[in-house]
Amino acid sequence: MTPVRILFFGTPDFAVPTLRALAASPHPIAGVVTQPDRPRGRGQHVSRGAVAAAADALGLPVVQPVKLSDPGVRETLAAFNADLGVVAAYGKILPAWLLALPPRGLINVHASLLPAWRGAAPVHRAILAGDRETGVTIMRVVQALDAGAMLARVVVPIDQAVTSDVLERQLAEAGAAVLAETVSRLAHGPIDEVPQDDARATYAPKITRADSALDWTAPAHAVHDRIRGLHPWPHASSTLDGHRLILHRSECLSARSTAEPGTVVQASPAGLEVSAGDGGVVRLLVLQAENGRRLPAAEFLAGRPIAVGARFEAP
Repeated sequence: MTPVRILFFGTPDFAVPTLRALAASPHPIAGVVTQPDRPRGRGQHVSRGAVAAAADALGLPVVQPVKLSDPGVRETLAAFNADLGVVAAYGKILPAWLLALPPRGLINVHASLLPAWRGAAPVHRAILAGDRETGVTIMRVVQALDAGAMLARVVVPIDQAVTSDVLERQLAEAGAAVLAETVSRLAHGPIDEVPQDDARATYAPKITRADSALDWTAPAHAVHDRIRGLHPWPHASSTLDGHRLILHRSECLSARSTAEPGTVVQASPAGLEVSAGDGGVVRLLVLQAENGRRLPAAEFLAGRPIAVGARFEAP
């Protein structure tokens, strides 16, 4: 086996396990390309991104172009003399010249079982849709959105209580392992690449604050899926007595209700139970007033009692 010289593209936490897996492999990382450092947190202090910080710790050279079209970027990346590009949530569209730069092309770690959930938010969208499984696909990077041929994939079950941040961490670790194994297979020679069936493609548009509003006329399982799928951002929310509440954790109950959707049918230390559109009941376990702290239901209700019969407003 001849080691494959890699140019790595990635930015957020999701990409870090893949970077570390490659760093531990026999294949040298020539350089790391990541987005520029940006203001973060409440204080908006400029800080190192997750991949940039991990690359620094590994002693790897880091390049942070504002735009890949900026003068000199092409020459800088070409000077790494990489055989293969590996992409894991870089966050920018890669131009045609870059796809043709490494002799072995570029491959991507995508957090879905393609052709399902092409696009920016595959983890969130899988949970919002109530999917029972997802996974990671290693695919060729092409000009069309997440449409390249598939080199490998791994299936990951979706626990019905898992939130998007936890599932993303699971997928990051699974993706790192299958990516490292795929690079080693490529180092031994060509491997099978399976075209995607474009007719079966679904899309995962970026999550925005507009996704936050909760529709209680939906079935109970869909309400629960929305709460966990939008955690940790932008969070599901609903308005009660003119006040917006942010909903962090929930569970579906076996109980049934004839109350109108959005009606509080029980309020106890165990949680705030609310009727949904199919007659099911969702128990809210962790809540937050818009300008307050995130609290378990028992503490929230102790400071802000909510009467049975109160009703959440329609979005």
